[in-house]
Amino acid sequence: MYSVSYIRYTLNMSNKIVKKLLKERAQFLAELGTLSHMLHGSWVERFSVCSRANCRCHRGERHGPRHYLVVREHRRQRQKYLPNSQVAAAKSGLREYSRLCEIVDRITTINLALMKEDAYED
Repeated sequence: MYSVSYIRYTLNMSNKIVKKLLKERAQFLAELGTLSHMLHGSWVERFSVCSRANCRCHRGERHGPRHYLVVREHRRQRQKYLPNSQVAAAKSGLREYSRLCEIVDRITTINLALMKEDAYED
């Protein structure tokens, strides 16, 4: 059997771990509120060739880049054109979505650890 001091030690460690996990989860949940400009999609840059026969694009200097955000709407992919003035904002939104995924993964890991410590309900 385990000694009383060992049981107290492990319970104390468990409480410290649970408190740390709950604090970390609360910080991640608070950060979620800062991700209001997230965009879920893929970034595409295209260069094109026009129909003018003497244009430089027919000699290899294509027009562009043109910027698009590829998103899913009604179960279909759609390409949304973005003017140059919106490129920085769109890239920032994509980074925010990436951060969202990281946070969700970490919260899942924390919740699993809390379940293991039998403290998931807290």
